[in-house]
Amino acid sequence: MEELFGKTIAYIRELYNSKEEFIPLHTPSFNGNEKKYLNECIDSTFVSSVGQYVDKFEQMMANYTGAQYAVGVINGTAALHIALLLANVGSNDEVITQPVSFIATTNAIKYTGAQPVFVDIDIDTLGLSAEKLESFLRNQTLKGKDGYRYNKKTKKRVKACIPMHTYGHPCKIDEIKSICKNYNLTLIEDAAESIGSIYKEKHTGTFGEMGVFSFNGNKTITTGGGGMLVTNDASLAKKAKHLTTQAKTAHPWEYNHDEIGYNYRLINICAALGVAQLENIDEIVENKRQTAELYSNFFKHSDITFFSEPIQAKSNYWLNLLLLQNKQQRDDFLKITNENGIMTRPVWTLHYKLPMFKENEKYFTENSELLEKIAVNIPSSIRRK
Repeated sequence: MEELFGKTIAYIRELYNSKEEFIPLHTPSFNGNEKKYLNECIDSTFVSSVGQYVDKFEQMMANYTGAQYAVGVINGTAALHIALLLANVGSNDEVITQPVSFIATTNAIKYTGAQPVFVDIDIDTLGLSAEKLESFLRNQTLKGKDGYRYNKKTKKRVKACIPMHTYGHPCKIDEIKSICKNYNLTLIEDAAESIGSIYKEKHTGTFGEMGVFSFNGNKTITTGGGGMLVTNDASLAKKAKHLTTQAKTAHPWEYNHDEIGYNYRLINICAALGVAQLENIDEIVENKRQTAELYSNFFKHSDITFFSEPIQAKSNYWLNLLLLQNKQQRDDFLKITNENGIMTRPVWTLHYKLPMFKENEKYFTENSELLEKIAVNIPSSIRRK
């Protein structure tokens, strides 16, 4: 394995044609109108929450994803929080999600006072298992008089479900949607990592009542910091815009607010970056898919498995993933690559292992546990040609 690890390090350096000592996991690429639009923002003086680029970026995101409405916010976590509030999730509720995810997914649930319930992933998608979700709802919940499901153990209402398209790979979201409909759960897609990813000819984030995206600096496209909520429901979109702008009611000069709101507004200078980035999204995703194909060919006949997109999916390959044979090999690979200036990372610590969530319910965990032991992310930035 040591020889293969050495060849992998050399190949990654060749792939990125890097003379730098350090190759990061994922860096942004600014090859379009970013500077032009930023300068326009500065010249206009509208650099904060008012300006033409916020509206333009929202419309472009709606058009690109196929959603009817898009509402820009300051980051993906804020988008998740607002989506949960729009779903009327509160302190007496539970929200089903997966233990393999960035911490924001579960943190957003806790912001509402609700409790997360962790259901295992499918190893072929890295996302929430539809089969295990249905098993949990069938065996561990009862239907209440109000039509909602209630957890037999905790007696709490199971109100919503947040599957995630992990590392940009679509989960079996159509099956999950059907299950949520049958059991009266609001479906919120965590599409933070999956802009440009398609499942069965439909963009991720548009299957559920709401979907959320992130434009953090390490994402496929970036606004520096930013997020987006998409939906096909006009009333949800209107309420989302209201809540994220401090719930201020319209008036020429008075400051009136009709409920608790949040300062979650996307600012114009970030949206300007987003517009420039989204103009090149097709080229960016194609570049990343070509990189994934090169990686796949390199590891094809080795003892390391390159994770490829699920069946009927077109992934953006936000972060490329390797599956090693056991935890010791994973740890050795992480050590050798990082010592040689190649940034690699394991998957996130499973959320039910974190101190603030260790008392929360988990249902099946074998695939999540396996992935945590053997998976490693490798450099996935856009390659300069």
